[in-house]
Amino acid sequence: MQPVLLTGVFMTEASYTNLWSYTAGMAGPAYMPLAEEGPDAVENSVSRFEDLCIRNGITFRIHNDQGKFAIPELKKETRFSDLLIIGSDAFYQNQVGINPLDYLKEALHEAECPVMVVPDKFEFPECNILAYDGSRDSVFAIKQFAYLFPELCSNKTVLVFSKNDTQERLPDEAYIEELATQHFTNLELLKLDVDPKRDFMKWLSANKNAVLVSGSFGRSAISQFLKRSFAEGIIEERYIPVFIAHL
Repeated sequence: MQPVLLTGVFMTEASYTNLWSYTAGMAGPAYMPLAEEGPDAVENSVSRFEDLCIRNGITFRIHNDQGKFAIPELKKETRFSDLLIIGSDAFYQNQVGINPLDYLKEALHEAECPVMVVPDKFEFPECNILAYDGSRDSVFAIKQFAYLFPELCSNKTVLVFSKNDTQERLPDEAYIEELATQHFTNLELLKLDVDPKRDFMKWLSANKNAVLVSGSFGRSAISQFLKRSFAEGIIEERYIPVFIAHL
């Protein structure tokens, strides 16, 4: 919908240890390396990427990061990017001996730009679901989505607040409404009276052709250990694209 520079990052090796999100007093999981791929397989992937970009008129670059450690290289790539796009199915398929979601979570934690996690098969978004809980990360994610995808801001947009308590109104409702209405022309504010972790995915599954905007993946290893983000379940089930941004 607008001209972009698309960089294909090709890497085949994962880090053995988690060096960034955990303190010395709290050991993180040890990651097994990715399944090894021969040079022919990598070259075939590069050739397919080049062909698809050329056929679709997309300006592109190729960064071949084979032999380097995946998480540090991804972190460096995102420092100089506006958006990281991860195909969730492809990201999972080469993981050996670990929960693949853990490795994806580490990439999301370390990314220094917003991330879009996409299933292999999905419909182009016709609806935006803005997950809002009053936190600064959720507001930051909404703003970043609007800045990066202004063409999608005219789609039907639901700013949804779901919290299992007696709070009747959205946190800072006047402020978030004032901000969101400046970017999203077809906006609805919705408070769901359901358990956000148990029932949110049921509600979300009824919204076809949507993209979820979330700030749920923060940097705190302790908070992630104690409280599983509802966005994780949506990514794991590969329902719809999920846009994630955190401060």
